[in-house]
Amino acid sequence: MNTRAITVLTKGNHVSRQSIEKLDLLLLVLETIDLNGIQSLYSLSNRLKLNDVLPNKVTIWKIRNNNPLRRSYMNNSIKSEEFDALIKITVEMSRYLYPYMREILQSKEDPKNNSAIWIDFNKRFIELINERFNINSMRVKKLLNQNGNDEILVKYLLTLSLCISDEGFQKLKNFLLYF
Repeated sequence: MNTRAITVLTKGNHVSRQSIEKLDLLLLVLETIDLNGIQSLYSLSNRLKLNDVLPNKVTIWKIRNNNPLRRSYMNNSIKSEEFDALIKITVEMSRYLYPYMREILQSKEDPKNNSAIWIDFNKRFIELINERFNINSMRVKKLLNQNGNDEILVKYLLTLSLCISDEGFQKLKNFLLYF
């Protein structure tokens, strides 16, 4: 009998750094598209009635700063409720921004007609990385390479696009925890 072991990236009621790193990068991609970024995240948390878990913008910021790639990295334990709340916000924001994500992905595939869209998206992403992440890290330097980060950005845009379905929350959670 052939069995595969799946490594669960949660320890008890806490989430691994790898999972929060992936989620934070997905949120950063959404912020790259939505210029109101953190305000939109907070508004969605209110609309989804997540005020108990995410009462304000500072709480969202503190949770996201558990990403080891961040300049202001804090090594706190993230509770699964906080992680789930951020996933719900990510899924909802992805639904809202899906037409823009689709346009960005199309511009990547058809550079002759739409290259300005992809270039602007990539530049804004790099600006946000420079502003918020530890640029001395080798992993961050890979994200800053405008030619090399295309594959990463396409992967994250596709991941966000696939989580807009009714089962989007569970799909995204599985991606973050198991892949």
